[in-house]
Amino acid sequence: MMGFEFEFEREFCVVIFAILGASFGSFLNVVAHRSIEGRPWWGRERSICETCKHELGFWELIPILSWLCLRGRCKNCGARISVRYLLVELITGIAFASIIFRHGLSFETLLACVGICGIMINSLTDIETGEIFDAYTLSFVILGLLLRIYWGFDAILDGFFGALFGFGIFALIIILSRGGMGWGDATFMSGMGALLGWKLAILAFYIGIMFGGICVLILLLIGKIHWGKKESVPLVPFLSVGCYVAFLYGDVTSSLLFSFTRSACSKNTNEIISGNTAIQIARSCKNLLMNVMIADKECDVISNCEC
Repeated sequence: MMGFEFEFEREFCVVIFAILGASFGSFLNVVAHRSIEGRPWWGRERSICETCKHELGFWELIPILSWLCLRGRCKNCGARISVRYLLVELITGIAFASIIFRHGLSFETLLACVGICGIMINSLTDIETGEIFDAYTLSFVILGLLLRIYWGFDAILDGFFGALFGFGIFALIIILSRGGMGWGDATFMSGMGALLGWKLAILAFYIGIMFGGICVLILLLIGKIHWGKKESVPLVPFLSVGCYVAFLYGDVTSSLLFSFTRSACSKNTNEIISGNTAIQIARSCKNLLMNVMIADKECDVISNCEC
């Protein structure tokens, strides 16, 4: 009976968070779109159809369902509504639901859901225009550090070093590549690092870069981008995948990764020690052989003198 109640409560929470996530996705769509156009996303300005300027009613603003019921078209003029709105609502809803399913009703869930919002808003602006707004990325640095107050000073320090790593690794890449990447990627990863902490920030960076590299290779193979041409590929969506994995399974994945790294380093250290020991033995044998040869020569000299 208790097991049934727990399952019911968990499933109920998953549904609620899926709806909440879809609602946040709808809101973030508006924030990203208006930020790109330089319009305020706060205040009393209502959502409208971009084609006929028809003011959208309540039933036209229900996440996912409105798009499906209207079949992706404006109710007033029949103009197409971008499928991006539907996809963002679906992705955000699924992300929120998976987080609550994984972590339950906890402070980790709150932190991760804040991170999901940061992932979505910055990915949308990066995909749309290649621009990342510092106001959004830096606000997540502040939010991450403030939320970590719940766990105490060590957690705040962990978030600080996560932000430092996220910004520092991209700053290093930008300096070494002489502008091969944008500073927006650095500030984005700084915000995510503050939320994740330094260990999970390393994990998110690694997964994001590897995933991005695989996707770029596929795009090269199918001819969507061309080698040697200066074609920019948005990096934040790939980093976002790494951040999402870190929020969802970071505790397990980081433990495996760091234990593997530790064992690999230990193995390499043993091999180095073994190698040094072998060198020392070889040198000792060489010295012994030289001493034997010198002693043999001395004996020959003594024998000749006696003769």
